[in-house]
Amino acid sequence: MKEPFLEKRDRKLDLAAHAAWLYYIAGNTQEEIAIKLNVSRQAAQRLVALAVSEKLIKFRLDYPLSDCIALAEALRDRFDLSLCAVVPSDAGSGETFNGIGVCAASHLETYLAAKTPTVLAFSSGRTLRTMVEQIPSMDQPQHKIVSIIGNMSHYGRAGRHEVVMHLSDRVGSQAYPVPTPVVATSVEERRLLQTQRSFLAVQTLTEQAKATFVGISQIAWNAPLHQDGFINDEEVTELIALGAVGEIAGWAYDQHGVLLENGTNSRVASVPLEQPAQRLIIGVAGSEKKADAILAAMRGQLITGLITDKAAAQAILS
Repeated sequence: MKEPFLEKRDRKLDLAAHAAWLYYIAGNTQEEIAIKLNVSRQAAQRLVALAVSEKLIKFRLDYPLSDCIALAEALRDRFDLSLCAVVPSDAGSGETFNGIGVCAASHLETYLAAKTPTVLAFSSGRTLRTMVEQIPSMDQPQHKIVSIIGNMSHYGRAGRHEVVMHLSDRVGSQAYPVPTPVVATSVEERRLLQTQRSFLAVQTLTEQAKATFVGISQIAWNAPLHQDGFINDEEVTELIALGAVGEIAGWAYDQHGVLLENGTNSRVASVPLEQPAQRLIIGVAGSEKKADAILAAMRGQLITGLITDKAAAQAILS
């Protein structure tokens, strides 16, 4: 039997879904919804807003954008990608996390909706968190949601954009986080952490993943890996001097997409990346400032799929 507060929440969501259907599908005004549901106009407005925030309704653009399709096809052909999608850039703010997140969520939702038990793997980051926030509530306990990266610095500070636990909470799937920091304090500590049974179990699952969604970031002062405290000032300076242009799950690589042998890579405690990737690894990242990092990841075959924005796509192809 459900708890009273859960029953009350379900009733409210039912009402919100009804209000949203009347507004978006039947074309009713808020005044008409208020009358039909026997609530105030303000309550009708709040119910419609609740339906949107709880992802009870989905917005899809049915008309394809020909320039984005052309860019996606050009990227797919040039880099032999299994999957490529390009979304419009937000000319107003230059931030396209929401658009890329919506697009990535539509691909992720296809896997999550399957009845067959599926393993899905993820790194972390702001864009991937945006993707997760676009996924509606589900009850899919048969799936396994696996991380390929830890979520803390070597001194215990937690990352702000963890993905696996949040997605698991939303869809009810089994969660398998990586029980390590992103970068260990020493090579010896990294080796010890990666011999733990819990780490090896997660690594085995990632090798079974049907798809892996990864964020891609540039290596620069105040880039995410640095800003979130996973590497310090001295370490980011060293990576730049070594020629690093990008990173995936903490692993830094150069302009050719080759993983660095030195620097923090010797202490990264994330699940190792395949090079070249033998599975579907989908890079989810955009903006012109990340174009070099995305380009290098494709050159080095660290990713086999890409969801990006128009600004990044144009910069890469030019």
